[in-house]
Amino acid sequence: MFPKKELAQLVISACQQFNVGTVVISPGSRNAPLTVGFSNHPEIKTLSVVDERCAAFFALGIAQQTRKPVAVLCTSGSALLNYYPAIAEAFYSNIPLVVISADRPKHLIDIGDGQTIRQENVFANHILFSANLIENPKFKARNAQLIGEALQISISQQGPVHVNVPFDEPLYETVEKMEEFHFPHISMSSLDNSHINYEELAGIWNTSDKKMILVGVNYPNEDLHKLMDLYAEDDSVLILTETTSNLHHKKAIDSIDQLIFSLEDAEFKELQPDILITFGGMIVSKRIKRFLRDYAPKHHWNIDERKATNTFFCLSEFIQTKPVDFFSHFNTFITPSKSNYQPKWLAIRDERRKKHASYFENIKYSDFSVFEQILESIPNNSQLQISNSSIIRYAQLFTIKDSFTVFCNRGTSGIDGSTSTAIGAAFANKNPTVFITGDLSFFYDSNALWNNNISKNFRIILINNSGGGIFKIIPGPRSTNAHQYFETPHNLTAEHLAKMYNFEYVKAHSKESVEKGLQGFFVTSEKPKILEIFTPSEENDLILKEYFKYIK
Repeated sequence: MFPKKELAQLVISACQQFNVGTVVISPGSRNAPLTVGFSNHPEIKTLSVVDERCAAFFALGIAQQTRKPVAVLCTSGSALLNYYPAIAEAFYSNIPLVVISADRPKHLIDIGDGQTIRQENVFANHILFSANLIENPKFKARNAQLIGEALQISISQQGPVHVNVPFDEPLYETVEKMEEFHFPHISMSSLDNSHINYEELAGIWNTSDKKMILVGVNYPNEDLHKLMDLYAEDDSVLILTETTSNLHHKKAIDSIDQLIFSLEDAEFKELQPDILITFGGMIVSKRIKRFLRDYAPKHHWNIDERKATNTFFCLSEFIQTKPVDFFSHFNTFITPSKSNYQPKWLAIRDERRKKHASYFENIKYSDFSVFEQILESIPNNSQLQISNSSIIRYAQLFTIKDSFTVFCNRGTSGIDGSTSTAIGAAFANKNPTVFITGDLSFFYDSNALWNNNISKNFRIILINNSGGGIFKIIPGPRSTNAHQYFETPHNLTAEHLAKMYNFEYVKAHSKESVEKGLQGFFVTSEKPKILEIFTPSEENDLILKEYFKYIK
């Protein structure tokens, strides 16, 4: 059974031809032709999620893991606007999200018809391409070209596109077979390395004593991992990796804030690199951003196949290619240098690590102490999803197991869809998925649990400190008389949500009960699980601040 409407058949055929294998559908009537067609197509998997905001982040989580386009489908009106947070995240995180919206025909827009808004180009600021289709047989070729271009752009440029599909009534008529359509393949220019002057770059590199490589959000890549070995063995190169970089090396700085938090001006000048190479997505650490803005390198080379990122206001070279391609060529031009740059800072790193371990021998029960217990207990080869705000910042202060893959919605750094994204990622990844989240992020996105596609091996560890803990850590909010509006104190618990959505639930209030709660928490079960850990709201920030004083 397929929709009678030709335009709906066209959209479905395009998705099949360009390998959009999964469509997340939110219920509605105007999108009925597409819902009927997608749900009956033998080569397309359809999933139902009611809340459009959750649906979009769920689809984003699937696309994050598969690195293939995933579509979301909704009815007309405000339903579409709920996709915007995930669209912005996909835009800044380079994730192929295909947004398909049903719409009213143009003659019904702005005349007082129900469930109708101006949908064309509504995401213009954060979308790679908008295809506004027309329900008229005369425009078949035009529609085919537009939707084909949209899907190919999403695939080639790894980002969000919007296909707006107007339908007049009737909406529910069906036929037994679909027409066959042809979609032109559009030539997408592929990057090569011919435009990069490796000899000139190598000349600068080989005559510099202090080189820094800073890696942001990065999908795991074994080839890239091996290419980094050459730099780790060069005394003049210091590699800094964030938790979300998915790059590990014994000679890398993997807890950046731990190293640089308490440095003095003279030490910052010693750390200041001659050359900075950056690749990957957004950088979490505010301190490394402040340092590299205040102590700018002579040369900043940003490697990315799509767009230049001038995070530190000193970009001198945009190298437009894949990092793995750049380093595989560049490595043949460079030679290691004798320098005290890397040894000096690795020695400081090792000293910081010793003090870190010493601090945890007598640390009070808190958010920070809980993090150590959690990270030590998570099984090898797990996928780790981390929510934003204070949670990702705590994670940055620990060495993460090499076998973990780590993800966080750092494109826009919002708390709004972290749980939904993690659920989508767990759906798409066969490895056990552990989601560590704070209370505000969890409760904000609690509709994420209203989803029939949650994997049994999905685990949520909820650190509940009764409010926005980040606003006690960062300077400013506590100096005002409006701190309750920043911290949003509450007495909420996930216990009844867990019962309603059929999760196993465990709670803990102390170091001992956390240890007990983690025992068996990751064992295979018939239900997903939530471990809610309550921590002392008034002490968490003090313990973290004491930590930075201690390791200095």
